[in-house]
Amino acid sequence: MHLERNKHRAKMAADGDPESEVFEITDFTTASEWERFISRVEEVLNDWKLIGSGVGKPLEKGELTSGSWEEHTQEINFADFRFIITHHCLKQESAESQSRDEQEEDAYPLAMQDLLCMNNDFPPRAHCLVRWFGVREFLVISPGANCEAVVSESKCNLLLSSVSIALANTGCQVPLLVQIQQKWRKVYAGECQGPGVRTDFEMVHLRKAPGQYTHLSGLLDVFKNKIGCPLTPLPPISISIRFTFVLQDGQQCSWPQQPPDFDALLAGEVGGVEFGKLPFGACEDPISELHLATTWPNLTEGIVVDNDVYSDLDPLQAPHWSVRVRKADNPQCLLGEFLMEFFKLCCRKETSEEILGRSAVEEEGKENSDISQALSKLTEPAAVPIHKLSVSSMVHSARKRIRRNRRAEESPINNDVLNSILLYLFPDAALDKADSSEVRSTQEPARDSEDYHLYNQLKSAPSDSLTSRLALCVCVVNFHHGGVRAVAHLWQEFVLEMRYRWENNCLIYGLAGGAPDLRCCLLHQKLQMLNCCIERKRARDDGRKSGASDRSRLGPESAGPAEVSPGKSWDSWSDSEEEFFECLSDTEEMKDTESEKKPGSKSRAEGRLQPHGKLTLLKSPEPLYIPVTQEPAPMTEDLLEEQSEVLAKLGTSAEGAHLRARMQSACLLSDMESFKAANPGCCLEDFVRWYSPRDYVEEEEVDEAGQTVVRGDLSARMKIPGNMWVEAWETAKATPARRQKRLFDDTKEAEKVLHYLSQQKPSDLTRHLMPCVLHAALLKIKEEEATEDIASVRKALQQVTAHASKLLRHPNPDFKKLEDVIVQMSAVEAVIACSRSLKAKFGIAGGQREDDTDELQRFVSCLLEEPEVSVVGAGRGPAGSIIHKLFVSSQRVNQHTHTHAHTHTHTHTHTHACAHTLTRTHSHTLTNTLEHT
Repeated sequence: MHLERNKHRAKMAADGDPESEVFEITDFTTASEWERFISRVEEVLNDWKLIGSGVGKPLEKGELTSGSWEEHTQEINFADFRFIITHHCLKQESAESQSRDEQEEDAYPLAMQDLLCMNNDFPPRAHCLVRWFGVREFLVISPGANCEAVVSESKCNLLLSSVSIALANTGCQVPLLVQIQQKWRKVYAGECQGPGVRTDFEMVHLRKAPGQYTHLSGLLDVFKNKIGCPLTPLPPISISIRFTFVLQDGQQCSWPQQPPDFDALLAGEVGGVEFGKLPFGACEDPISELHLATTWPNLTEGIVVDNDVYSDLDPLQAPHWSVRVRKADNPQCLLGEFLMEFFKLCCRKETSEEILGRSAVEEEGKENSDISQALSKLTEPAAVPIHKLSVSSMVHSARKRIRRNRRAEESPINNDVLNSILLYLFPDAALDKADSSEVRSTQEPARDSEDYHLYNQLKSAPSDSLTSRLALCVCVVNFHHGGVRAVAHLWQEFVLEMRYRWENNCLIYGLAGGAPDLRCCLLHQKLQMLNCCIERKRARDDGRKSGASDRSRLGPESAGPAEVSPGKSWDSWSDSEEEFFECLSDTEEMKDTESEKKPGSKSRAEGRLQPHGKLTLLKSPEPLYIPVTQEPAPMTEDLLEEQSEVLAKLGTSAEGAHLRARMQSACLLSDMESFKAANPGCCLEDFVRWYSPRDYVEEEEVDEAGQTVVRGDLSARMKIPGNMWVEAWETAKATPARRQKRLFDDTKEAEKVLHYLSQQKPSDLTRHLMPCVLHAALLKIKEEEATEDIASVRKALQQVTAHASKLLRHPNPDFKKLEDVIVQMSAVEAVIACSRSLKAKFGIAGGQREDDTDELQRFVSCLLEEPEVSVVGAGRGPAGSIIHKLFVSSQRVNQHTHTHAHTHTHTHTHTHACAHTLTRTHSHTLTNTLEHT
């Protein structure tokens, strides 16, 4: 009827009736939400290729724990309610190449075979459904995140009906279970279908178990009634029994953490905090529980008796014991907390002025407000006085300046602690009247040492250097003495000390000599640069004093420029900011100029270091002398980067390339001028023979007289038109190093370093020192691990070092990712703490026989590496005897505490030590498949 009406309307529209409309045919047989849900489940099963019977070899013992599991997840909806369906499957190589259809048609599903298998009755680490049912593959439908639990009986039955229909329609033989009730209860229900057989999975969760469920006899009665098998007699039931005892109170064992040193300056903190030493260890026992499982595997009904009156199941006589430990969640570990608190400083944005207040830095600002004031000192005619001060007085004076406008109670760090810190950083201050020349620099560690490889990998600094000691002090001060305010205070004191040492020519203790080491962190390079400046300044001042004494000894008429003695560096002479230190008088300059203009006059040699040896000048018989040259200017990595940027901005034009070459050849020009001054009458070939011998090519030739002679000439690259060497040689004047413009302006560079240091915020300082702190932490962990010998810790340390090295060697490290490195270090520290706790519990190195000690060592090592460890000899072995004593001791302590609590009847509140009672958990696995044909 409905179809005829539509045909009539379509005919009217075809006749041209403008008011007529064409109606579509509506299908009122649309599927319901329930049918759509079932269809969606079937689609997922097809997509995951779970149709048909599964194929697999029998499970090996322990395979459910040792094997790797795969998970696939898909979202499905029932109306507007979201579910998550998850496929859990044990990966097995032999089964991957086989098809699900190759098995016999009437074979049991794989899940039912797994239910009957007794090789994996008690897997120590697996999904709860794997532990309860022993299946290797299953599906779970659970409510999605932020969705309410499926609690009502009607909804549960609706889901179970959906599961049954989907399995029947697809022929899937994988168990499909639905999570019902609240999630924390872990209650599941479902089924597995096979050819002519179905297995129902049901669970009951009781608040309190009835008495008949507390022994084997009652459980067997329940099991037989549930099966309802009509056969008489009933086939024997296979049983596996496990009793689990939980030891929660390990306080009867001595805590292995070292107590604090109450005699030390900074005593009072657990772990023995001292300057230069990072703390290590757990503040509490990292082992929260010890689980002892006593197992009777694969028994037959009737062999043992266990009822409410009598039991044959004596745990001490159990044939199999196994132990697992439960570690505390995020145990409080000293090193990890130190590192994490230090890391948090990276996120602070305050400057030292904002943290300490402007009054704390006003005095420093007045004294160091303008770098030009320091530069202007060079123009003063008076010589800089060198006082014979003790280093300790220098340190005291430097600290005193910052406190002029600060009350003592305002200082974040008290004076005693601050004095100890500065004495640790600068031990040369302990010498009453030490000559600064006696201060020895830190030696670079041997290239094959562990410390060398670590600081090279992490781009930190040698472990005994000033930078590393500063990093440790900042870490301790931040944790114990006031946080970021104390760090800002210490840093300000440190910067003042650096300036005082620069102004008083006092070398910085704890830094290797020479140019900045680019393998180290930037802060270490800056301090090395400042030390270089101090060395140059000291050498210049020494040269001034020796030059003045020579002139006073020789008299006014002999005060002309003297030839540099062998071994003297140019630093002993050069002092001027722009030109030179020992300025010649006007008359002497005129005499030199006139003598140079006279024909035939020969220049006087200056700045000779020593004769070269066999070489003589090509155009005269004079020996070739090696000149005293200026040392190249030391540079830190940020200066090198700036220089590279400047050179790159010059472009690729001919003019830019020429200017770039001139900028890069400043040192070459200086050496040429020194060479000309030391070797009057020399030529470019002479310079090349000394400076770059490979660019002077010698060949044997036969002269007109028939004699074999050796002739030399410049290499091909030296003859290229416009060669920079030729151009530099032509422009170079015969000027000794002591009269040249300095390549390295130590005053300017020192002020730049000091300005850089003073501008660092506490967060900047933390970022500079983070590699050093991580370096020290790794060394500490390695030191502690050496006494424990834990393979997993060594492997973890290698991974942590590689991770940290990858992050820190990046030009701009992502410090947020370093938090992961600190978390990994904390985890390693917790493992070592667990090892020590277990060794203390099992009394290792406590007087046992050597064989027993070795066995206990292996047992403890396995407890750290594996989820569950078998006890050799069960209750009769060395480990079993100790475990038994631990439980007996715990029971005695708890009984004593419980009795003591009840004796105080006059109080209103009784304290019962019930939290640490010995718990016995029955875990029976009764394997007889519930089958419904």
